[in-house]
Amino acid sequence: MSTLRVAVLGPGGVGGLVGALLARQGAAVTCLAGHGTAAHIEAHGLRLVSDRYGEVTAPAHGAERLAAPVDALLVTPKATRLEESLERVPADVLGDALVVPLLNGIDHMALLRQRYPDARVVAGAIRVVASRTAPGEIRHEGQLAAVQLCEGAGPLADALADAGLDVAVRPDEAGLLWDKLAFLAPVALLTTTLDAPLGAVREQLGDDLRALVEETAAVARAEGADADAAATLAFMETVPAGMTSSLQRDTAAGHETELEAIGGAVLRAAERHGVAVPVTARVVEHLRTRD
Repeated sequence: MSTLRVAVLGPGGVGGLVGALLARQGAAVTCLAGHGTAAHIEAHGLRLVSDRYGEVTAPAHGAERLAAPVDALLVTPKATRLEESLERVPADVLGDALVVPLLNGIDHMALLRQRYPDARVVAGAIRVVASRTAPGEIRHEGQLAAVQLCEGAGPLADALADAGLDVAVRPDEAGLLWDKLAFLAPVALLTTTLDAPLGAVREQLGDDLRALVEETAAVARAEGADADAAATLAFMETVPAGMTSSLQRDTAAGHETELEAIGGAVLRAAERHGVAVPVTARVVEHLRTRD
């Protein structure tokens, strides 16, 4: 059983899933959110309905701001809400706690280190299909629930593994962040362009898909990651044809999207290193104009 004190900033699909699993194992979980969500979680805890974990109801605290020290902070809001969400976590209260972002993109690492200079900010990434269905209620689809953490996560990595997540610890921050983006960016950008799942993208936009994977891999290598475009493409062939992306779903619903955190991040890194990414630039610009 875990005895960690964990704050979850943004208990949506990802944060709610991880928070519920940690709380089930005994961690003291505090979810930081707006008034209504925080009050609901304080009263009712977190409820998870999962193809993999079944139905889980776990006690958790809800609060609008962090008011007491914790061992670890999981940063899980949408990238579009990150800066305003961080107002819920005063640096003097957080102190030297471990901070692990489970966010799309790469730009958040510098922001978190600047905002919390005394904290230990360790890169993390998660692959999961999970969504918030109501305040404090999460739906997890399928069996995928894989977390990668850089070295330095210590007891949190152990607690996540004990909670039932597939956890891998690795030494290379750039590799960890770009491994996810090298897959996510092409899939998200093209499922959104076509407003269709990955199977349709493979059939109708195969050339663009290959180009985006190869361009993103080239940027990743310039950033210091050991990116393999052929391996990413081979993995994509194993992914179920019905896979969609949160970028596609948010765009279709008229919500704020993470286009800049995903596609924009690739373009900004490409510009830093002078890497040509013409197809990625065309697709991102099309989606910017459409938005």
